[in-house]
Amino acid sequence: MAAVISSAPPAHAAHVGANAMISIRDVSKSFGALKVLDHVNIEVARGEFLVLLGASGCGKSTLLNLISGFERSSTGSVHVNDREVRDVDPGCGMVFQQYALFPWKTVQQNVEFGLKMRGIARRERGKTAQHYIEMVGLRGFENSYPGALSGGMKQRVSIARVLANDPDVMLFDEPFAALDAMTRQVLQEQLLSIYEKSGKTILFITHSIDEALMLSTRMVVMGAKPGRVVQDIHNDLPHPRTAEVQLSPRYIELKKSIWETVQLEVMKSLEQVKQP
Repeated sequence: MAAVISSAPPAHAAHVGANAMISIRDVSKSFGALKVLDHVNIEVARGEFLVLLGASGCGKSTLLNLISGFERSSTGSVHVNDREVRDVDPGCGMVFQQYALFPWKTVQQNVEFGLKMRGIARRERGKTAQHYIEMVGLRGFENSYPGALSGGMKQRVSIARVLANDPDVMLFDEPFAALDAMTRQVLQEQLLSIYEKSGKTILFITHSIDEALMLSTRMVVMGAKPGRVVQDIHNDLPHPRTAEVQLSPRYIELKKSIWETVQLEVMKSLEQVKQP
């Protein structure tokens, strides 16, 4: 099956419809004279794992900030779970590349933090935190402080904290980029397991085509500045996504298609830099 390549809304978006968890409708974003996003249309179904790919500066992180409510679009609209995003949206949980943990709080206290701010009773938030600490494989580290944890463990705490708040959408901004290759692969496998158990809608940013292929149910490639959708691909690779999958003809076909698009957009970006 050939990859779908489109600069318009994806073909299947028309029937996502009422099942859409995220709707990005004709969104453009400028910072002064700099146009970062140009008429972006994306719909993300409930329970979908969408990965955004693209060269640096194509507006991927800006798009996440629009979905979470940290930024407002210049034109168009963003809806999450049928609500138009006009401010910071509590229905979105963000996991950053940097762990953003409180160093003076234990793992348990970090995971409980959002629940405590919402006024959840101590016993209930403790039970909820324990559930997600176990889900991310950190049972036994509840009383450890971030300084005693590895980078991969810190990122798992961040994921558990977001899950504990039960968001409609989980947003990941290159969360594994700073980790070594082996830790990154382990966390990819764990994130897939968490995704399957939780059923959350996930939007994930990465520069790695391999990471996108291993994690996603669907991939969207963003074009060179200003950012726009240039390729929308359904990821039909089988589960489990093991090393054997990476040797399959379908994996190679998908990777080649994405690489050709990304390479073209990177060249366009370099040409823009050369222009006076």
